[in-house]
Amino acid sequence: MTFDELGLPKHLVAALTKQNITIPMAIQSASMPVILEGKDVFIHSETGTGKTLAYLLPLFCKLDSKLAATQLVVMAPTHELAIQIQRQCCDLAQNAGMPLRTLLLIGGTSIDRQLDKLKKKPHIVVGSPGRIHDLLQMGKLKGPTFRTIVVDEADRLLSSENLDSVKAIISSAPHDRQLIFVSATDQPQSAEIINTLAPHHLRLKTSEHSVNENISHLYVICEERDKPDVLRKLIHAVNPDKAIVFVHRNETAEVVASKLAHHKVTVADLHGAYHKLDRKQAMDDFRSGQVQILIASDIASRGLDLPGVTHVFNLDAPSQSKDYLHRVGRTGRANSSGTAISLMTDQETRLVRRYHDDLGITVTRMILREGQLMSD
Repeated sequence: MTFDELGLPKHLVAALTKQNITIPMAIQSASMPVILEGKDVFIHSETGTGKTLAYLLPLFCKLDSKLAATQLVVMAPTHELAIQIQRQCCDLAQNAGMPLRTLLLIGGTSIDRQLDKLKKKPHIVVGSPGRIHDLLQMGKLKGPTFRTIVVDEADRLLSSENLDSVKAIISSAPHDRQLIFVSATDQPQSAEIINTLAPHHLRLKTSEHSVNENISHLYVICEERDKPDVLRKLIHAVNPDKAIVFVHRNETAEVVASKLAHHKVTVADLHGAYHKLDRKQAMDDFRSGQVQILIASDIASRGLDLPGVTHVFNLDAPSQSKDYLHRVGRTGRANSSGTAISLMTDQETRLVRRYHDDLGITVTRMILREGQLMSD
């Protein structure tokens, strides 16, 4: 099925063509007709399957550019994901020739500047629940104009940390507003909350596989203290076009970045402890290809679309299978292939069985020999 056959207006089809998107992905084909009908939905699809466009495309069809009011609210759990979604909104509107105003509302930035921009009545706001809720309480955002509310990465936003703000934003909107929940995972706790907030919602799922089948899963055993050096050797062995290295701690990120830079590997640090502007610069450098390696904590594993990532390295293997799922989902996106390599101590190899049992994947043990990565 093509976008034309799905009933997408020609100006939006043309906008997608400018982005080299010509064939809808499965979740987009499934979501568009239902969202156009105005139904509440839960979009559940593995990472890298085009979930953002799955809801933006039909919602753009419903926006009224002549109405000077905020009609669409998109919430995201991290600043990076909110920035990415807002950029996609801007690109889509510009390429389609649609006079839509979009505003990013996140913490850590000047609220006075945001207040000034709100005077222009943006059609779309994208941001964090906390900042959006604050502006609602100040009376600077008008909930009664909200037609659609999107809760992206719902399993994160429906956790105790964000739930009160999310509920308050939804409560501020009219009763006939449309609710859209989006996630790569299906957690029982968030599913129960979604059932309460949108009791008549439809669940859209396009794959029985929670992990992209185009990703190869590998692991290498080494001592904890040797991990930075083994990582460096792995990077030289596989020579990724672009790779993300996941770590747990800020100290580890700094050590790894220093060691890689010393060996002439271009690297940027996106660890969550860094200032927002530093993280934005790291993302921009990685996207543009100025750096080959991006070092990140789990802040980068949630929903971010980073084109061209061929490898994911877990320097610190995640203890939870759902976190492994989100991390490795940064590669193998949009039907391309990818490789995930985890560095593990002997004690951590128990996680291989956990990933296998929880996710249904095979994680193969590899060794480094004479600068080559090969099967053990």
